[in-house]
Amino acid sequence: MRGPRPIHTATPEELSRQRGSGWTTIRAVLPYLWPAEPDMAWVRHRVVWSMLVLVLTKLITVATPIAYKWAVDALAPGAAIGALGLGAVGLTVAYGMARLLSNGFQQLRDAIFAAVGQRALRMLALETFQHIHRLSMRYHLTRKTGGLSRIIERGVKGVDFLLRFMLFSIGPLILELLLVAGILFYMFDVRYLVVITVTIAIYVWFTFAVTEWRVKLRREMNDQDTDANQKAIDSLLNFETVKYFGAEAREAGRYDRAMEGYERAALLTSYSLSFLNFGQAFIITAGLVVVMVMAAVGVQAGLLTVGDFVLVNAYMIQITLPLNFLGTVYREIRQALVDMGEMFELLQQPAEVTDKPGAPALRVTGARVELDNVHFGYDAARPILKGVSITAEPGQKIAIVGPSGSGKSTIGRLLFRFYDVTGGALRIDGQDLRDVTQASLHNVIGVVPQDTVLFNDTIRYNIAYGRDGATEAEIIAAAQAAQIHDFILSLPEGYQTPVGERGLKLSGGEKQRVGIARTLLKNPPILLLDEATSALDTETERDIQAALALAGAGRTVLTIAHRLSTIADADRIIVLEDGQIVEEGSHHDLLARHGRYWGLWQKQASEQDDAA
Repeated sequence: MRGPRPIHTATPEELSRQRGSGWTTIRAVLPYLWPAEPDMAWVRHRVVWSMLVLVLTKLITVATPIAYKWAVDALAPGAAIGALGLGAVGLTVAYGMARLLSNGFQQLRDAIFAAVGQRALRMLALETFQHIHRLSMRYHLTRKTGGLSRIIERGVKGVDFLLRFMLFSIGPLILELLLVAGILFYMFDVRYLVVITVTIAIYVWFTFAVTEWRVKLRREMNDQDTDANQKAIDSLLNFETVKYFGAEAREAGRYDRAMEGYERAALLTSYSLSFLNFGQAFIITAGLVVVMVMAAVGVQAGLLTVGDFVLVNAYMIQITLPLNFLGTVYREIRQALVDMGEMFELLQQPAEVTDKPGAPALRVTGARVELDNVHFGYDAARPILKGVSITAEPGQKIAIVGPSGSGKSTIGRLLFRFYDVTGGALRIDGQDLRDVTQASLHNVIGVVPQDTVLFNDTIRYNIAYGRDGATEAEIIAAAQAAQIHDFILSLPEGYQTPVGERGLKLSGGEKQRVGIARTLLKNPPILLLDEATSALDTETERDIQAALALAGAGRTVLTIAHRLSTIADADRIIVLEDGQIVEEGSHHDLLARHGRYWGLWQKQASEQDDAA
């Protein structure tokens, strides 16, 4: 017998460290920019070409003010012919051409890199989507869907921003600052370099320090935003429940309280932004004034020309603009890293149920299902199943009944391997479910749940979901077998009728029939009916039972039942209580024993008489 297998989940401390590490997040993005796969060489080529064009763009950008200086000097009284043998007009035209080339190469760089960025976004979004579907049922039951969708949305947007601005703003800005500093040092003297270096250092320190504070505020604002969004989605998904209890005002109050917290966080974020912008402007202006005064003194002393004064001014303005932009870019990059960190936390969440390395596909020869001394609990301190052994021979119909909390539905979740057993084994045709691939297991089991949830699409789409690539004739045949074909044809739009959010435009019985048709189209050898009719009225239940009887023909059927009248024809009935089998046998045998099943039968019969 196999014992429980340890499950690793990231601790809050680990997740906090991962979220706070910007470099960890950046390293996680790099493979999307520089993939190692041989067939992705075009991505690497585009990255290299875009970087070369970027460097060329910056060289032209830094050289442009020099043409401006030469043009100004050529206009001075008594000046000789301008540099490069061009007059003032020619140098002015050269200045204009340099600016045009700088802009043109910048657009060329963006065009070359666009395919790389879009591919990275697509791959990340796809990987996140696939990973969410790999995560365990336990994770999805404890996670709020609204908050999850917002994390993914912000994370993908953060990657987009990081790719565009970190590569094409921070890197080019550093290169431009180095080139400008070198030119000023070469053409003037070290004092200009010192002033510019000190100004930039103070500016960067101030920006980073205040931004770190703002990131904490922004993270709180994100949390409040996620909470408000989750409450809104949760309320809308439960629209009918809200109406049943007249709770519109209560829901509005919950949403308003969540938005109130978001408002407070947003105001603090806005105030801190104003403080940051003013501080940045003060530092840059102070540096600009000092350098311009130094240049003006040099012109008055005859050491510099008017063109030199203009050159210093042009360079200071040229670096001031991207430095002002640096504040915004750095803030957004830090925020993008926070948003991406949340998304990568999601990607790092381990899947509780995984395939073994090299696991083979499940081979179904007869569809024999066996639970061998199965133990399981959602929480280690609260066991649900305590040594349950059940065998369903090929083609048999086995019913599992018992009071709420006895473990009936848990058996269905274990069979589909939403969870792994913590003791014993669950086998199909002698193969332990933990030793085969989940995809092959899911292919051989059809499930009709108590509440069939449909996609917000057409009836045809929902039935066809049972098997990818099914033909129109196969879809219609499945609908006929589920006894819903005539109803569909009576609708104005027929099979193209939209079913609405979660199928709310259809009645409970109609939804169940669509679910049965979907399962029949899948054509699985094993059928799991998880209280498939317990939420329906008696007449509808009879109709659905007829459809289910046809669906189960020739298949191994496990029925988890609440209404005992629906399983009287089962080959064997298992009675569970407190996670253990207390009785098993046919319907007539169990009634004759006057045991637990007989008591449940009498109780339900009495309730039906009272209702009548």
